[in-house]
Amino acid sequence: MLAESGARVGVFRPITRSADGPDPILELLVRHATASLDYADCVGVTYDQVHADPEAALSEIVARYHEVQTSSDAVVIVGSDHTDVVNQSELAYNARISVNLGARVLLAVSGHDRAPWETAELASHSIAEIRSAQAHVAGVVANRCEPDGLDAVVEALRGTGLPAWALPEVPVLFAPTMAELCTAVGGIVYAGDPALLAREATSVMVGGMTAEHILERITEGQVVIVPADRSDALLALVAAHEAEGFPSLAGIVLNGGLQPHPAIDALVKGTKPRLPLIRCEQGTFATAAIASQTRGQMTPSSLRKVDTALDLMERHVDGEALRDLMRVEIPEIVTPQMFEFRLLARARADRRRIVLPEGDDDRILRAAGRLIRRGIVDLSILGDETRVRQRAAELGLELDGAQVIDPTSSTMRHGFIEEYARLRAHRGVTEDVAVEVMRDPSYFGTMMVHMGAADGMVSGAAHTTAHTIRPAFEIIKTLPDVSTVSSIFLMCLADRVLAFGDCAVVPDPTAEELADIAVSSARTAAQFGIDPRVAMLSYSTGESGSGADVDKVRAATTLVRDRGTGLPVEGPIQFDAAVEPSVAAAKMPDSAVAGRATVLVFPDLNTGNNTYKAVQRTAGAVAIGPVLQGLRKPVNDLSRGALVEDIVNTVAITAIQAQVSGRASDSTEGARR
Repeated sequence: MLAESGARVGVFRPITRSADGPDPILELLVRHATASLDYADCVGVTYDQVHADPEAALSEIVARYHEVQTSSDAVVIVGSDHTDVVNQSELAYNARISVNLGARVLLAVSGHDRAPWETAELASHSIAEIRSAQAHVAGVVANRCEPDGLDAVVEALRGTGLPAWALPEVPVLFAPTMAELCTAVGGIVYAGDPALLAREATSVMVGGMTAEHILERITEGQVVIVPADRSDALLALVAAHEAEGFPSLAGIVLNGGLQPHPAIDALVKGTKPRLPLIRCEQGTFATAAIASQTRGQMTPSSLRKVDTALDLMERHVDGEALRDLMRVEIPEIVTPQMFEFRLLARARADRRRIVLPEGDDDRILRAAGRLIRRGIVDLSILGDETRVRQRAAELGLELDGAQVIDPTSSTMRHGFIEEYARLRAHRGVTEDVAVEVMRDPSYFGTMMVHMGAADGMVSGAAHTTAHTIRPAFEIIKTLPDVSTVSSIFLMCLADRVLAFGDCAVVPDPTAEELADIAVSSARTAAQFGIDPRVAMLSYSTGESGSGADVDKVRAATTLVRDRGTGLPVEGPIQFDAAVEPSVAAAKMPDSAVAGRATVLVFPDLNTGNNTYKAVQRTAGAVAIGPVLQGLRKPVNDLSRGALVEDIVNTVAITAIQAQVSGRASDSTEGARR
């Protein structure tokens, strides 16, 4: 929350585990911190040091903390979690730490298996102990409460006189993954899709009955423990996972140190099951005991847990009120985290429907699960519905809120065929040709946007840029005053966001095309809160250079000014003069753009593509895009190496473009009426 508001946020854990590698919670938070800190910088002392000499440990904690504080605007201090050592003095020691670090306390108490009055009583006792050490408690959060009793918990906590919130119990947050269960039982992976080892097992069942009775009792996300010689149960469970109408299991643990019978082994491996099957040596009771007691860790790779936690906070805790309690001064800068947060918040505020044609790609499904869970957009996913939903369930994703459409059988198909044939009749396209074209998910998705069944489309995770853009050229076409489809990358630097165009579409633009790119880039930048000041880049600044390339940029700059857009534009200008005030003062002292440019227009694709990648890799910038521009309705392309985070950001950008496009259409229609 603090990072998204613009502060340089550090993380510090005064007391950490003494062995067994990094603290997973601290490791996760360091990944989200925006101050320049390594994991080792954020560690105070170990429990062993506290036990050996509490006063010396406290002195070390204070010294280590101030090293973190010097490079941060705000520091999130994570108190000890009472899991490594449980004693009555631990809370008091945490209170002493908060006093010595000058930090307010946000008290987290567990509401698990407690009545509201019991949770409030625990909070009151804890607050009294913290205050007895002269520490200041700012507020209380009760975690793991009964979902139906949150209001009662908050009401009970009001008796503390402090701002209070309650979060519900959500099993997935502490459920172990199949990989964690495999490690816990000392097992080996016998069969299954390795990607599904990351799925959480939300419940455990011992299959100590006949196969038909096991099948009657299985539930979504469950792990089933059966001896490896129970051939009937093994085959029934593998078949049920693949069958329609049965829950999607998290996995099977084959216990007892046995190998399935050779014939069964050949049959199982011959079917190539996706469901993870794990073999272990323990007996049934020991295996079940270990599995039921294994708690999942929230690590940097626990995307489902992280997204679930963020969603809970967004829905149940007033972020602005919480930040006000912390009294953190927020500087006026725009960090990558802040920019991404604003993207998601804007998309969520006016939800649009985005179509994703590549429903057979796991990254698309994971991104869809994240977008739905956090309520960012409405989604239509193209693909065979049974396969899409089955794969999503295997990955532990909830796609109940998504529309899944099969282009080969959709009721929209006939209307799309007729419309495409009409649009392309001048190119000799008949309905017979259109029938084949509409089998292509990219064309089908683009037609959804054209016909108003979706507000925008995001594709390209598994297809080329041309495969994404060509249907848009044919069907959606360009805006009335723009004849060039181009792109920008939104480059999120440490303290600001710049727009780079064109880095993905037009190889060698003419002066007219370069002017189109400049105008479109300025419009797109403005849509995302960037005040557009346009620099037309070249190897020469001002009137000092000559040659065909610089003359093209000079002509394009004149065309932009002649359009009467009122855009602040400068060109030709070199990159350093465009973004660095000291260079601009020497080279173009009277320019309103030099040294302050926010939209950088490159003379050709070779220069633009290499520059954005150089800045991304050497300056650590977050590159969001390419964002296509110039089309009547938004269609955006993904890199085939796109990460889930890239897809989420691109969908949010497409939704915002759709919001702007929709408002413009409404205004135009209103003017006509």
